[in-house]
Amino acid sequence: MNTTRTPEGDAARHVGPSASGPTARFLAGRTALVTGAAGGIGRACAVALADAGAHVYVVDVAKKAADQVAQETGGTACVSDLSDPSAIDLLPSAVDIVVNNAGLQHVAPLHEFPPDRFALIQKVMVEAPFRIIRRTLPHMYAQGWGRIVNLSSVHGLRASAFKGAYVAAKHAMEGLSKVAALEGAPHGVTSNCVNPGYVRTPMVEAQVADQARSHGIAESEVLEKIMLERSAIKRLIEPAEVAAAVLWLCSENAGFVTGASLPLDGGWTAH
Repeated sequence: MNTTRTPEGDAARHVGPSASGPTARFLAGRTALVTGAAGGIGRACAVALADAGAHVYVVDVAKKAADQVAQETGGTACVSDLSDPSAIDLLPSAVDIVVNNAGLQHVAPLHEFPPDRFALIQKVMVEAPFRIIRRTLPHMYAQGWGRIVNLSSVHGLRASAFKGAYVAAKHAMEGLSKVAALEGAPHGVTSNCVNPGYVRTPMVEAQVADQARSHGIAESEVLEKIMLERSAIKRLIEPAEVAAAVLWLCSENAGFVTGASLPLDGGWTAH
């Protein structure tokens, strides 16, 4: 079975508001920390936040790719292995916006699922977001404003076979996000989840062989029969579309939205 980390993917350069003037850079003066920001959804989020005026800390284990995104966005690369708590303690804590995006996937039946892979996924996708939120909340509370956006998944709301660790982690992230919303509300801090379906990233593409093997079908059938079977809109969502939702949750227009889970799943959860 293959284990894939947050991928290096391509995303549209401009995903923020197209309007010119003050609203186009409504995050000017703000700082944002995005994990798994070297590729895929994380890169798209870093680009969107930077286009809106924020200084972005590009957090990723892949140094070369993180440096490249930081250069493109005018941000700062932070090379960090989020499975290591001591590495998290070295990340910036005085940030206004946190986007918990980093993740990895492993596809296998529960009775064959490697315990070390299960534990690693929980460390990166549950414990790391907790530690980052814990470190950054004091700054947000002190200034009376903050935004926490957790990149969950449709799998934070629904389950799929052969993804025990990922589904467990995303469900845990949903609960953590809601607790942060309740505690942060009196301090001007919102906390929300974004829940995309299958996104067009290398991590999703890397799952095809494992999905085919686990379900006993041909690789050519995985997209239609597995990934898009429950979606009413029969296409993958683009990273830039996810980033646009993240950006909106960081805006003043979303100031009353907290403790929410925003499905971007093409109608998957409408069933």
